Amino acid sequence: MIKDNIFDRKEYLAILEKRIGGLKYGYRQNLAIIGDELIGKTSTIFKFLSRFHDNHIVILYLETRPESLASFAKRFIGVLLYNFLSNSGCPLEEDLDFLIKKSERYIPQAVEKIRGILSALDRRVKTNIFIELLSLCDAFHKETNKSCVIVLDEFHNLETLGIKNLYREWSKLLITQKNTMYIIISSRKFKTKAILSKNLSLLFGNFELITVEPFDIKTSEQYLAQKLPNLGLNPGLKNFLIHFTGGYPFYLELISDALLESGQNNLTDTLENLLFLPSGILSQKFSSYLKCFSDSPCSNDYISILHLLSSGHNKIKDIAHILHKTQKELALRINYLLEFDTITRSGDFLKINDRVFGFWLRFVYQKKLNSLTFDAKNQKILFRQNLENIIKEFLSHAKRPVIDRITELLRLFEDEVVQIEKKRLRLTHFREIKPLEFNQKSLKEGLIGRSHDSLWIMAFKYDLLTEDDIAEFAKECKKYRHKLQKRIIISFKEIDMNARLRALEEKILTWDVNNVNQILDLFSKPGVIV
Repeated sequence: MIKDNIFDRKEYLAILEKRIGGLKYGYRQNLAIIGDELIGKTSTIFKFLSRFHDNHIVILYLETRPESLASFAKRFIGVLLYNFLSNSGCPLEEDLDFLIKKSERYIPQAVEKIRGILSALDRRVKTNIFIELLSLCDAFHKETNKSCVIVLDEFHNLETLGIKNLYREWSKLLITQKNTMYIIISSRKFKTKAILSKNLSLLFGNFELITVEPFDIKTSEQYLAQKLPNLGLNPGLKNFLIHFTGGYPFYLELISDALLESGQNNLTDTLENLLFLPSGILSQKFSSYLKCFSDSPCSNDYISILHLLSSGHNKIKDIAHILHKTQKELALRINYLLEFDTITRSGDFLKINDRVFGFWLRFVYQKKLNSLTFDAKNQKILFRQNLENIIKEFLSHAKRPVIDRITELLRLFEDEVVQIEKKRLRLTHFREIKPLEFNQKSLKEGLIGRSHDSLWIMAFKYDLLTEDDIAEFAKECKKYRHKLQKRIIISFKEIDMNARLRALEEKILTWDVNNVNQILDLFSKPGVIV
């Protein structure tokens, strides 16, 4: 059993500990935590809150949702007072009048402000109410010397409260509030980044952006080892499960629980129940999600783009050609899907963020849509065949040497542009690709790719990449006279920090397995699990 319903996430917990702890000593750094839906943002916050105790700091956690401003205000005040009184030792009630009465003897000035806010709401006055709410923390600090941390989960829903000039007014307050820290959380990554760069981009009070990522391969392996110790799922299928879920904790947990509940290690049966059956949890989740696009004016375009992406047509120019649209027309549809975080763009490529959703689109939704009969039995047989073929393809690729798989990938390059760790990279169309052997202690094999105007030199490192490896590789590259060199080391284990710095000096790109899998994914090839 996984303790506390959370696994790993130590790096994010450490950031929260450091930033909230620093508030007590006068160092205030606001945080913006973003990540895909069900990636573990809220569970990480709850894990932190369950073990955080400091009498000098009061934390207000609020899930923001579409509601009236009056409802939000009452929840805000209730949470502030309840958490303030929770250390007083007196029995508490989740009743606002009770909390106000109990707090009055300790924070009379803050309570006076609270009554003023509630009175204004009774009179249906909305002007400045949001700012008055946030300013309660300043009044609270004056009387108690306690600092506040305001956690707003899915904070973008504040826009539904009907607050005029929301971000302009909030940004002014952010600059002056020295004893109040904000943690905003959102599943709308694209939207949040836009808000932070345009509306809340401040000299003082700015937000540190933290992106919660899926589990990496090692953590996913550890999770499955703890979750399924006695099920007998073979290593190849475990690796497929890591690839298929993309390391998303929600999918790993859901599929693991379903396997445990069945008492069998039949992954095909489990995925059929979750994805194919109309009553399956994931089938219902994805059907509901797709309705967001079905109800919009250009629904056919959005769903067509998503279907093409799920079928492996990832290049923008190819999608424009298939849909008979100009790239300018297509850009409007793409931007809409980007804003919903359904897809991401990497240079000339697009991809669906959620691999499981992409699989469902291709092998469940589209197959049922195009079926000429209502024969569910035949559709189920076809689904199982497609799933088993994908598993076989993954297992077949996994048996091949990595250098062969990378060679095959390089042959697919046609001068497209991708983005790897915020750097644009042109995927050169090579006229020649050859294996490369290094006469070095730790670097043994690599590849060399030649085009008419550039030379790629690649090395593979299967254990820790060190500074010495970088020095050796740089020395090897100097043997080639070609001026336009792209020098890359692919490391399948950790990369030493000194090695990264040395690589920057030598203008050598250091890729890990995630970078490789990112490119494989764009070309619809199974990922490498090492």
